[in-house]
Amino acid sequence: MSPPRIMDFNRTVSRPLPLILNFADGDGETRSLGWNVPPEELVYIPEHWLAYEDINPYYHISLVFLYAFLMFFSLIGNGLVLWIFSLAKPLRTPSNIFVVNLAFCDFMMLTKAPLFIHSTLFVGYLEHVHCQAFAAIGAISGIGAATTNAAIAYDRYNTIARPFDGRMTYGKAFFIVICIWCYAIPWIYLPLSETWSRYVPEGFLTTCSFDYLTPTNEIRTFTGVMFVVCYCIPMSFIIYFYSQIVSHVFRHEKALREQAKKMNVDSLRSNQDANAQSAEVRIAKAAITICFLFVAAWTPYAVVALIGAFGDRSLLTPGVTMIPATFCKTVACFDPYVYAISHPKYRMELSKRIPCLGIKETPPAAAETQSTTTTTA
Repeated sequence: MSPPRIMDFNRTVSRPLPLILNFADGDGETRSLGWNVPPEELVYIPEHWLAYEDINPYYHISLVFLYAFLMFFSLIGNGLVLWIFSLAKPLRTPSNIFVVNLAFCDFMMLTKAPLFIHSTLFVGYLEHVHCQAFAAIGAISGIGAATTNAAIAYDRYNTIARPFDGRMTYGKAFFIVICIWCYAIPWIYLPLSETWSRYVPEGFLTTCSFDYLTPTNEIRTFTGVMFVVCYCIPMSFIIYFYSQIVSHVFRHEKALREQAKKMNVDSLRSNQDANAQSAEVRIAKAAITICFLFVAAWTPYAVVALIGAFGDRSLLTPGVTMIPATFCKTVACFDPYVYAISHPKYRMELSKRIPCLGIKETPPAAAETQSTTTTTA
């Protein structure tokens, strides 16, 4: 059943009293809902959200605790990645420029949590100025992380499948990072300036995103184009490059086994070669894991936007919408800890600089050190 249609607004009630909205439900009866939104802010809120009853305060409090938890672990985890990878000389490799850029995007993602917490606890909705800041930060961090993950996949492919011809240089890495931001910034500026689409509150009205609910051709076109440019294209690059990596590894291992069988030996690898290969595989697995987390976190939100623009909007209740809107923030919390678990040189630097963490990591062998330094993602 579609949400009730808004009939008229009682604009005589001013802040801080709740705004009274009169609705006609499916039976033609009129009912009133209370919202803690001043009349002057209504122009920024899609009618779809105002057609639902006010949210239970316990849901707001639960999200406040969840956002505070995610913010705490994300800021610590990504802060450590930025600190260690920027200061530790062994980690200052061209490939790790992408790691620092991804950590910066993830760091930004949860810096907007204080806006959410403040609006939830003290205001009851996200005011327009705060809404613009909240949505812009989310857009630049999300799109930046997507394109950075695509760059990491490209770097992994070149390092493993083309180790001599595809080696990353500092100049090339910085150029790719500049391209990442040039790719992302227009899609943040267009809604912010309302040149094309706009940023509006969503769900519980305590978070904001680009408008995917206003039933106009302009909004539908922007949503469709942004879905392709900011989601499908980066994900296509990620899937392509990692599928090529897996295919290359399988072909290489098959060729080694066949050659060893012809020579009547168990393996053609020396211990050093095995260690180097192990380092490359571990790092590639970490990058694949992070990209999988990103796809899993952002796909539900992309589906919500498509439903809002082209599908049955009655499916998008405030509670249903807030689930993927919150879940997509978790990837910013997980990324740095995946690196910490999988990256031996990162763990070694942590153990040296923060001994109280109790991390025990021994220096890698010479061959592995060289491989890890040149292939880190």
